[in-house]
Amino acid sequence: MMSARAVGLGPALRKAAFSQNIVRNQVALRTILAKRTIQTQSVSPAAGEEILNSQRLKRPSSPHFTIYQPQITWIGSIVNRVTGGALSALLYGFSIAYLIAPGTFDSTHVVEFVAGLPDYVKYSGKTILALPFAFHSWNGLRHLSWDMGKFLSLKGAYGSAYAVMGATVVTTAALVMM
Repeated sequence: MMSARAVGLGPALRKAAFSQNIVRNQVALRTILAKRTIQTQSVSPAAGEEILNSQRLKRPSSPHFTIYQPQITWIGSIVNRVTGGALSALLYGFSIAYLIAPGTFDSTHVVEFVAGLPDYVKYSGKTILALPFAFHSWNGLRHLSWDMGKFLSLKGAYGSAYAVMGATVVTTAALVMM
């Protein structure tokens, strides 16, 4: 079923322009405010879905990595999600392991196991644990400051990102040396 309807401000402007009070420029206004119509066609829901899916296939994925230059703001966001997921997986994994075998994963056995490891393994393990913990903690504070309306300018976002990275390095080194 085909139908035509007027869109835009044309009909309302024509009505106001051709009222009884303004009659002198009717010819000029008719040519300027020509009626524009669009054609619409009713389609079945399945055909509409097919049209929509074909349009979606032509769109690039977002963010479109081939045209965007990496920015510290979205790299920080990705790293924040990864560190949060990794820390959560570690916490849940250890908790489930403790529930399954509480005798093996109690603090006494864990301390004895770690004490028996070589120093390079201890420091590597501490670094692997401390780095994501420090970054996620400092970046969480950065996000809280954004929620309070601080550092929302481009300069503020970049400055706070560099501050988070610096604080992460210092905190990680302090935690590893404990």
